[in-house]
Amino acid sequence: MPAVTTILVADDHPLFREALRGAVVRVIPDAVLHEADNAGALYAMADAHPDADLLLLDLNMPGTQGFSALVHLRGLHPELPVVMVSAREEPAVIRRALDHGAMGFIPKSSNAETLGIALRRVLDGDRWVPDVALSAPAASADEHDIAARVRELTPQQFRVLQMLGSGKLNKQIGYELGVSEATIKAHMSAILRKLRASNRTQAVLMAGKLAVDPDDVVAPDGDGD
Repeated sequence: MPAVTTILVADDHPLFREALRGAVVRVIPDAVLHEADNAGALYAMADAHPDADLLLLDLNMPGTQGFSALVHLRGLHPELPVVMVSAREEPAVIRRALDHGAMGFIPKSSNAETLGIALRRVLDGDRWVPDVALSAPAASADEHDIAARVRELTPQQFRVLQMLGSGKLNKQIGYELGVSEATIKAHMSAILRKLRASNRTQAVLMAGKLAVDPDDVVAPDGDGD
């Protein structure tokens, strides 16, 4: 009996999830699909299906920042192949995705035939990216170093860092995660230690190196209390 192919789809746009479903079904009619439309659902889905054959991951999922979700997932589930899908099609963006562990990159402008080709290639164990990305410069050594530090964070520490990057205060983060402010402060201490950052502002700016547009990252005000 042939093994069932399991595909995970993470994108906040229902129409594009529908397009991806259609592409998957054309290539593998009997595939089992699971979907997520936000960061929390994405991480829960990956935890529930770590042996999935492929994750199709939107570069701009709500609750994530640039390549940070890719870096985090590659640390938690190194055996799960990830292909990024995005409307951002600059060669440098595509190359950075590959450098952070993606098996491929599918522009959202791709037609159904191209989607099918890309899926077949990756499921066969090959990498697939638009040719234009192959000549783009590699991610910097500094960016690789920060990605390695981010991979050391636990899932809860990573969530705290992501929420910190969105401008939330400790008490707001604690409320949303259902834990005390003291617990968030303990997580912050661990985050600063693992990132080797001296304060929360530096931590946000360091993690911001994994954003699609790092120059647009704004550091939080105050001490977060």
